[in-house]
Amino acid sequence: MNAVLSFIIVLGVLIFVHELGHFLLAKAFGVRVLKFSLGFGNKLVGWQWGETEYLISAFPLGGYVKMYGEHQGEEEVQPEDRHRSFSHKAVWQRFGIVFGGPFFNLLFAVALFFCLFFFAGIPEPVDSTRIGEVSVGSVADQAGLKPGDIIRSIDSVPTVSWIKVSERIKDSGGKAVTLVVDRQGKELTFTAKPVLQKEKNLFGEEVGERYMLGIVRSDEIRYRPASIGESGEAALLQTWNLGYLTVMGIVKMVQRIIPASELGGPIRIAEIAGQQMEAGWMNLLYFMGLLSVNLGILNLLPVPVLDGGHLVFLSLEAVRRKPLSDRTMEISQKIGIAILGTLMVFVFYNDILRLVKRWLMS
Repeated sequence: MNAVLSFIIVLGVLIFVHELGHFLLAKAFGVRVLKFSLGFGNKLVGWQWGETEYLISAFPLGGYVKMYGEHQGEEEVQPEDRHRSFSHKAVWQRFGIVFGGPFFNLLFAVALFFCLFFFAGIPEPVDSTRIGEVSVGSVADQAGLKPGDIIRSIDSVPTVSWIKVSERIKDSGGKAVTLVVDRQGKELTFTAKPVLQKEKNLFGEEVGERYMLGIVRSDEIRYRPASIGESGEAALLQTWNLGYLTVMGIVKMVQRIIPASELGGPIRIAEIAGQQMEAGWMNLLYFMGLLSVNLGILNLLPVPVLDGGHLVFLSLEAVRRKPLSDRTMEISQKIGIAILGTLMVFVFYNDILRLVKRWLMS
């Protein structure tokens, strides 16, 4: 139930923010907005307010803003109404309206992170020598080290930070090291021989070799109080970093460094959202910010039917000084729908396969 509720909250808010971006920019440029819908398909609930009909539709994975004169030839635009028609606006105005959705998602992420940092503080890692994880079957596991152990010294040299722990193990040259650890107030001594292993970066790429024991530092964090300026700067930096990681993740997936099986769909998002809600509202809000960045970046991909595809078409129109032909647009839209449809089937397959594997292992 937590997963369903948190999924509805997260997705509903992000879709609303995205469509609100299109809506407000359309209004700013004087375009008549006919419909504002959360979801696709059949109308569940709807009401008319001014010239716009606001809807909640049956299929929740998306939304749309329907504008007057959005598609040339689809409806007859009267000469006196051309100033309210989307297709009769200048290219730069239409570009702004289309860009408004992804931009609002990124802006929303900045605002969300700002609130988290300002009211809860900026998270900073606690530099300790506490072991957070021991790899199963590793040298450390065989020696008897456990998560929660605090490494006091290595070969009689005190370790006051994790960097010192890492350096001592790396510089061992493969010779056995003696570790003195604190385990719940008891001092214990272990001997382990580091092994040479491939060192990988965040994306799983090999970046070299080093001697390791198979331990990972504890991910303890503390929250440092921050001013308005510091919170704003940290929020912008956080959004930028997440955006960069999203772009690089796409690049690494295209390069087949990250396996396509890592892609997750609605089921996976619901699972993670449920876990974050159980961990607390701060975790859920951070996850919402992360998804908002992902949604903003992914919508800018140059795929027809996505905002990024429309931005490419508008850019070409600006260069050519005339729009692409209806035939070209129609074929592009069909290709875009086929790509998105295939991707949706694939991520649903990944989600279901994950669930089946988990069920078989339980």
